[in-house]
Amino acid sequence: MTEQNDLPDNNAGAPVKSPRKSAMRFIILLGFVSLFADVTYEGARSIIGPYFSILGASALTVAMVAGFGELVGYGLRLFFGYLGDRTGRYWLMTIAGYCINLLAVPLLALANRWEIAAGLVIMERAGKAVRAPSRDVILSYATKQVGRGWGFGIHEAMDQIGALLGPIIVAIALYVRGEYKTGFLILSIPAILAISVLLLARFLYPVPRELDTTDYGKIESKGFLKAFWIYLAGIACVAAGYADFPLIAFHFKKIALVSDNWIPIFYSIAMGVDAIAALVFGYLFDRKGMRALVIAIFISAWAAPFAFCGDFSGAIIGVVLWGIGMGAQESIMRAAIVDMVPSNRRGSAYGIFNTGYGLFWFLGSFAMGTLYGFSLFWLAAFSVAMQLFSIPILLSLAGRKNNKT
Repeated sequence: MTEQNDLPDNNAGAPVKSPRKSAMRFIILLGFVSLFADVTYEGARSIIGPYFSILGASALTVAMVAGFGELVGYGLRLFFGYLGDRTGRYWLMTIAGYCINLLAVPLLALANRWEIAAGLVIMERAGKAVRAPSRDVILSYATKQVGRGWGFGIHEAMDQIGALLGPIIVAIALYVRGEYKTGFLILSIPAILAISVLLLARFLYPVPRELDTTDYGKIESKGFLKAFWIYLAGIACVAAGYADFPLIAFHFKKIALVSDNWIPIFYSIAMGVDAIAALVFGYLFDRKGMRALVIAIFISAWAAPFAFCGDFSGAIIGVVLWGIGMGAQESIMRAAIVDMVPSNRRGSAYGIFNTGYGLFWFLGSFAMGTLYGFSLFWLAAFSVAMQLFSIPILLSLAGRKNNKT
């Protein structure tokens, strides 16, 4: 059974008035949703590492919780992506997912054991799994008018402005009150704002598919292209080698590289770089294709050596490189999928892709959490090697026109 408001009517293939402007307004509106949402959960993410340390967790525990959270957050997208395509209720799933995703954050203030905090972190990631595939499908309709890379790049840039502001807000709360619980509680404000803007977007654009003027009635529902599976293999290598920030933050606290209130500032720097990188590499993707992602991976692959093996200056370089990689991945990674799969199976494609991404992120987090207690050198070497291994795989797609083979 489908939800009428999420699917086009008989005239859905007809152009809407000023489609490019309408698409851009919709992208910006969803961008504000992500901005407020990222203030909420990225603000929390910036202090999860040291918060777990205070609650008595080990480095391996931090890495495992972060990795398992990503596994849940990405793995469940396989089901919810399929469910979105099956029911057509993209808006309903997007709204429900955001509510679960965002409301878990203020509840962290009530956690008095790391096990409870871990459950809430996993709950937050699960909420993201519910809404992410449907949100990306909704967004993909608008990017047809402005360029896939540029549209997803704008959305990611606004997303990361929130990710930049969130850690700053938390850092100020820590400086003023010196309590992590206060930081989590204050994040309830942007959470409410995100849900409010999302409901406004649902009211103004009840049928986002009308933003895409493609006649979907003439597109056959075929299986996924070979390029999709090659692309998934390449990105899986990147995911396995990408160190999660909670482990980086745990390291900074353990060696007393900076004071507690400076750790979210480091994360804020990474998010600011992320926003710029999303725009730059999203723009490049529309012109250079997969080569833009390869360039970004080669640059960001060296983040771990600086973050785990360097001094204060090295740590700054490390978080900057880490931010470049995240920005490029989050803009190009989603944009590239759109033209690799049938239009009516985008939710399933995002679900499959993100499940693979999350699985290898978890495996990589486990490996790096284990290596942290053994050798920082080998942790960094593992991170670099896995990411560089993805480059020849992704370059094999560079010569494929629009990746439609």
